Amino acid sequence: MSGSKDLSRRTFLRTTAATGVAGVAAPYFVPSSALGMGGRTAANDRIQIGIIGAGSMGRSNLDACARHDDVEVTGVCDVWTPRRELVIDRFKRSARGYVDYEEMLQRDDIDAVIIATPPHWHALQAIRACEARKDVYLQKPMTLYPDESLAVRNAVRKHERVCQIGTQIHAGENFRRVVEYVQSGNLGKVGVVRTFNVMNQGPEGLGRPADTDPPADLDWDRWVGPAPMRPFNQLIVKDAYHHCSFMAFSGGWTPGMAPHIIDLPFWALELGFPEVTSCSGGRYSIRDIGDVPDVQEVVWQHPHLTMTWMMSMANSFAFDFGRGDIARRLGIYFHGVNGTLYSGYDKHEIAAEGDRMKNTKRPPRSVVPSPGHEREWLDCIRSRRQPSCNADYHCRIDVALSLANLSWRLGRSIRFDPGREKIVNDPEAARLARPEYRDPWKFPAEYLTG
Repeated sequence: MSGSKDLSRRTFLRTTAATGVAGVAAPYFVPSSALGMGGRTAANDRIQIGIIGAGSMGRSNLDACARHDDVEVTGVCDVWTPRRELVIDRFKRSARGYVDYEEMLQRDDIDAVIIATPPHWHALQAIRACEARKDVYLQKPMTLYPDESLAVRNAVRKHERVCQIGTQIHAGENFRRVVEYVQSGNLGKVGVVRTFNVMNQGPEGLGRPADTDPPADLDWDRWVGPAPMRPFNQLIVKDAYHHCSFMAFSGGWTPGMAPHIIDLPFWALELGFPEVTSCSGGRYSIRDIGDVPDVQEVVWQHPHLTMTWMMSMANSFAFDFGRGDIARRLGIYFHGVNGTLYSGYDKHEIAAEGDRMKNTKRPPRSVVPSPGHEREWLDCIRSRRQPSCNADYHCRIDVALSLANLSWRLGRSIRFDPGREKIVNDPEAARLARPEYRDPWKFPAEYLTG
């Protein structure tokens, strides 16, 4: 397969551009008859995949790929031996294990990698994978800082890689129906979108177990990597749910859940980068070992549109989406002059403004079904087209979320110039948009211009 790794840069950039703002309404689907024709692999060749980060989410992504006959798992990297060995045991006829992801990426016989490590590692590992000419399935959140997000996108462009961001709900049928309806114009002009995710961990939260020495079979220094070093605690490494309570490793619950939820308005309304981002909130109710805000309220200003985000870890009231029993709930509201469409993951409803929608009809289905989020990525590896949640598209979502956390950190609104892709009139915010990694890791500044 290595002999067919190069393709025309012009062709690659053209297919990347096709999935930009103007094209995200119709996510990519490749018919099975097209597989292997003009792409990177012959139709009867297997795509050889490695995984970096073998926790529960990574294993789920890997399973969704490995169940296909045209996939072979050849590399498994995790710094915690039991997690690594669990996956190797399943694929022991083909897979080798690694502690160092750099060593695994040096293999010529690995075509693509799933990156499902904690988010503080995403930027460095995704960029390095692109440099090693591996296609990338990158779990959300894409990154934790605006400059990281832009750098990953630019690395994907420069090295002509196929990249899918792991927002699996994007593949669901309900989101497709909402996109069709919003884009039909039935709601009229949409001036406000409201989004939220709520739960109730308070007041005890996750508890307060003591810090301890790390397990002997975990390389804690590699796990922490570019983040600030801190003592080991069992809750940090337990799973993605628990490490969302630790800011340095996850960015909290806004980047933890919002990539799935605000994906829908970005898709349906073809939104670009926000021009102004304001975030308030704090850690008001929960008294556990974590350090992330338990309340965040975000306002994003786009041209001719305002979008909001509400996050609570200490109250699970969810308007039309439930109340009473403690649960995790979410929702998206599109408020138009003719009516409101409100949606969760699985269903949506429409509330008309008087009789303004009495003559409207549901639009025909135009957004094609997904073959599955991971399968779409695999098909795109063959066709060399970009998938629907590619780095160019999802970068806009990720920058919006990382700007929100930066606004919360600084306690003020942040202005962003979408054309220049820079924070403006705020040197401190512009400096803090780029992380300072712990030695010896360095931010790959060469992937940003200026």
